[in-house]
Amino acid sequence: MTSSHAKTVEARTIRIAAAVIRDDSGKLLLVRKRGTSTFMQAGGKIEPGEAPAAALARELREELGIVVDPAEAAHLGSFSAPAANEPDAHVEAELFELSIAGEPTPAAEIEEMIWLHPELASGMELAPLTADIVLPRYGRRP
Repeated sequence: MTSSHAKTVEARTIRIAAAVIRDDSGKLLLVRKRGTSTFMQAGGKIEPGEAPAAALARELREELGIVVDPAEAAHLGSFSAPAANEPDAHVEAELFELSIAGEPTPAAEIEEMIWLHPELASGMELAPLTADIVLPRYGRRP
């Protein structure tokens, strides 16, 4: 006797706040975490009870040494995408656009940081949120 129903695996949800940061030439700031090969927006997990913009400000300070005012982060919307580095998980991302002063410096779990010209993204290993949502919607200068 065989079972005809498939076992369903429910994807785990990771709530994150992520940043769309451009330089004056329109390049996007992307980061790569230690031990991974995928580039993604800077940002990170939202702690329970934490406002998304506050989480973003905390993550940018920890990961890149940049201080931003959460009130100056423009909310672009809420987006869902497969998680880049965690199988069977997806991210629910609060995406913000903001300007930064000074040059960020990778810290904490960030191994590499790049300024990517959106037209040169072909062939790069990008997180689904970056490849499927950020580049098509926000990859060009306003």
